[in-house]
Amino acid sequence: QVQLVESGGGLVQAGGSLRLSCAASGRTFYVMGWFRQAPGKEREFVAAINWSNGSTYYADSVKGRFTISGDNAKNTMYLQMNGLKPEDTAVYYCAATNQKLFVRNVRRYDYWGQGSQVTVSS
Repeated sequence: QVQLVESGGGLVQAGGSLRLSCAASGRTFYVMGWFRQAPGKEREFVAAINWSNGSTYYADSVKGRFTISGDNAKNTMYLQMNGLKPEDTAVYYCAATNQKLFVRNVRRYDYWGQGSQVTVSS
C-alpha cells in the first residue's frame, strides 16, 4: 500500500523558515512534488524533483526562496522554505507519480499526502 506521510508544517512569522518532509512507502517513484492550496483557491504547483536524474522544478513564485531535495535511501523528499511571506499560507501537499512529463500539472500525480498547514503571519 502506497503512503505519503508529511510533517513539518506550522506557524511562522514573515521572513522565517520551515522545512516540510514527505516520506514515501510502498513503492518508489520517478517524480515527487509539492503543491499547495489556499482557502478558496485551486491547488497549485510549488516544486518537483525527478529522482532518476535529480532535475528540480519550481513555480516562479517560490524560486530562489524554496529548495526541494530528496534522500533516496530514505525515500523521503524535503521542501526547505526560506523567506516566507503571508501569501505562502496554504495547506501543502506532497505528491508522487511515475509520469516524467508535465510535472507542474496537478493531474499528473497519482498519490497524495494528507496535507500540512503552513501559516505565515505578517
